[in-house]
This record gives sequence, structure tokens and C-alpha cells, in this order.
Amino acid sequence: MPNITRKDAYDVVVVGTGAAGTSAALTAAQNGASVLLLEKGRHTGGSSNYTEGLFAVDSYLQKQQGITVSGTDVLKEEVAYSKYRADSRIWRNYVDDSADTVKWLNEQGVEYEGVQAMGDGEATWHIYKGMGNAVINDALIPQAKKLGVEVLTSTAATNIDQENGKISRVTIKNLANNLSESVKTSSVILATGGYLNNAEMMSKMTHYDTSRLVTVSSGKGTGDGLQMAWNLGARKYGTGTAMLFGGYLKDPSVPAFKFMSSEMNTAAGQQPLLWVNENGERFVDEAVVYNFSFAGNALYTQNKVFSILDTAVIDEMAKSGNFMGLGVYVKRGQKMTKLKDEIDEAVAEERPFIFKADTIEELAQKMGVPSEQLMQTMTKYNQDCELGQDSLFGKDPKYMRPINEGPFYGFSLNVGAFCTMGGLQVNPNNEVLNNNGQAIAGLYAIGNDATGLVGDTYGPNMPGTCVGYAFYSGRNAGLHAAMTVSDELEDN
Repeated sequence: MPNITRKDAYDVVVVGTGAAGTSAALTAAQNGASVLLLEKGRHTGGSSNYTEGLFAVDSYLQKQQGITVSGTDVLKEEVAYSKYRADSRIWRNYVDDSADTVKWLNEQGVEYEGVQAMGDGEATWHIYKGMGNAVINDALIPQAKKLGVEVLTSTAATNIDQENGKISRVTIKNLANNLSESVKTSSVILATGGYLNNAEMMSKMTHYDTSRLVTVSSGKGTGDGLQMAWNLGARKYGTGTAMLFGGYLKDPSVPAFKFMSSEMNTAAGQQPLLWVNENGERFVDEAVVYNFSFAGNALYTQNKVFSILDTAVIDEMAKSGNFMGLGVYVKRGQKMTKLKDEIDEAVAEERPFIFKADTIEELAQKMGVPSEQLMQTMTKYNQDCELGQDSLFGKDPKYMRPINEGPFYGFSLNVGAFCTMGGLQVNPNNEVLNNNGQAIAGLYAIGNDATGLVGDTYGPNMPGTCVGYAFYSGRNAGLHAAMTVSDELEDN
């Protein structure tokens, strides 16, 4: 008798309960497969719990709002954006299925607030009510359980076995009592969310300075699925890319996710105002924040970055609204009514990321940058603001605000990151490929474990593509895994 599971064999075993994994499990069950869904954490859902909406084109919601976006134009733009490292076949299938994914989620009980753009991107972002947490835990998992999917929490997959070149078993471990057992299966779908939370893998496989990286995630993306697949001979492919989201405040005493809804964090890290490096110099057109992944890249070109706000621009954002928000946590144009209080509280608590001064010289001293160079930078910047022209980097004049009115505030910016993307090469069926480019029979990778969506930088110009691909690839792999089971039954 099995110690952990109800049965000793399942048609499909899905590892991970984020958007990708739950979609895969439910789709496989809807197509007649017996399914075991594993979650190593105590609670279901991964980083997808914090997502706001998914990408789609030609959806019923876009049609209701009169929004038209060309799927082929999206494909061409995204593949070009990736420098052709993305797989055009995968993008074609993803785009073509995206409207149906929106509809399918609605049929499972997901409700939407509407469709919108992010930054200067297209209106492809389908915002769901209750964040991803409601999608996964209130809709998909209950539907999966109704169809007999066995969902186990605090249970990890630790090894995958093959027989005659096909998946045959999965070893699982109950992390609460350390019991292990082997479960028979012909299909394993890996949806373990990448490796952002594995410091060793991040150090070896990416170029990011992890001391400056602020990981805002479930904490469970430790590369488990990638390692198991690589042990089976899967090709290590497409590593090194994280979804950055620009400037982010860091305080080791505060969980990183706490700042997602902070108006101070949005004002400090997400505005197209004034950034300087450790030498007190400007280094980029700060309007790069309208593509938050580009903003993350730009921040990494310097050893340290500070944003500088004066009292006048803080007052402006409080009365008239911000220039750029942070997703739906702090919406674009939102009046920053809590900003002053949050800043005052951070100063009073001596948070390590904030510096307050009555003069620019004093601010430079507190931030540890050369005061003479910072004064030169400020003088030049203020002159450009008066002339209405950024003579250095060509920033749009509508974002030029002089730094004149004290007190002045400096914020040390780190780089926010939500997930890694890639590690396993897959074909359009989301089957994992080996070093010879051949599919490993019965092994699938989806969501952030799979490669094919991006190059070296995530594309927020089509917002929602990461979690949208998680839902799509989960459905895709779940369908093909169930079809393979049906084909095998017919053959027997």
C-alpha cells in the first residue's frame, strides 16, 4: 500500500502548483487522465499567486473594449525583441491559443476586471480579480479536485526514472515526515518555476550581481525540475534570464513583497525622474522605466544607483498622481496620498535605503557620492529642465523636473526580480528535448522551466506574457500528455 499517495500509479504526474502546473493537471484530467499534482510547499500556488493578469490577443474581453492587436505583429515584435532566440513556432501557437486560454479560465470560474496596457506597451494584459491567488486556489485547484486530481502539499519530486527510453517512475518525498516512495507514471510535467531562489544556480548561470537583486517571489523556485531533467539527459538551454522589474528598495529586515504596494517604493524606483550612479553622474534616460526589464538592465550598468526626489515632485505626485505605477499594486497616475507619510516613517526608522538632507551637498555626503560631481550633475540637469531639453540622453521634456526644493531625498535602488525564465529546451508540444534535439518520451516542461519565449530580456511591452505562457503551456502539455496516454491504451 502506498504511504503517501492514494494509488501507486498515475497517467500524469505534475510537479508544481503555480499557474502552469495547475493548468496542466486540470487539462489532463479534463481529457481523461488520472493525475497526481505535487507541491513541495505547505500551500498551493507559486509565484503566480502574485500575478495580476495574463497576455492574450483577440479575446472576448478585448472585443468588448474595442481593442485590436495583431497576433502576427505581436509574434514578429517579440521574436525580434529576443534577437531571434525565442522560438517562432512556440510564439505562433501561444498567440493563436491565447484568446481561448482567457475563455477557458473564465469557464473554470476566473473573473476579470478588464484589459489594459503596461508602460508604453500594448493593451494585452487581462487583469483577473483576486490576483493569481484567486485564479489558482479558488478556481483551478477546486476544479481539478472535482475531476479526481490528487493534490499533495509538502511533497516534493526528487527523482525521475526511465525504462526503455520512456518515463516510468517518479520518486516523491513527504517533507513533513521524510517518507519517500516511488510512483508509476508514463508522463511527468515539470512546472517548478525556475531557479531564482537558488543562490548557487543564480551565481553560476546568470550575470546578475545577486547582492543587488531583490527577489519578489514565492521563494520556491530552486531549480528542482531543471536538475531532475538534466539528470535524465535533457539539454541545458536558455539559462541566464530573469524577469527584472526595475528599481526596488531593499531592507533585509522587511520581506521584499511588502514593498510591492508601497507608494514610496514606486516613487523611488519606478519614476522617469532623476537617477545618479555612485559617482554622482546621470547615466541613462530615466524614462526607460516604461519598459521595466530594460530599466533593470540599465541599473546593472552601474555599481550603485540612487534616485533623487525633491519636495516639489513629491508634492506633485501626491496631488496630481505618479508618472509610472508598479503593475496594479500602485496604478499608473494614482495620487500618492500615502507617499509623504511613508517617506517620513522610513526616515524616522532609519531604513538603509533612504537619505534625507536640506542641501545637495549634505545629501551627497549621506549617500557617499562625490559632492562636487553631484552638484555639477544637478546644475546641468536643472538647466536642461528650464530649457525643456535633455541635452545628455534626450529624455522626453514632460518628465523633466528640476531638483530645487528641499528637503531632498535620495533612495538607494536595487533591482527587483520576479522569476527566471528557461533552462529546458522544448518543442511546440512542450516536450523536453535532449542534447540531440529529440524529445524525451513522457517528459514535459512548462512555464518558467521551459525555454522558447524570450531572449536575454523579458518583454513587458506585451504585458502578461510570462504568466499567460504558464497557463497556455500548462494546458498544452496537459493535453498532449493525456493524448499520449489515450494512444498507448489504444495500442494495447
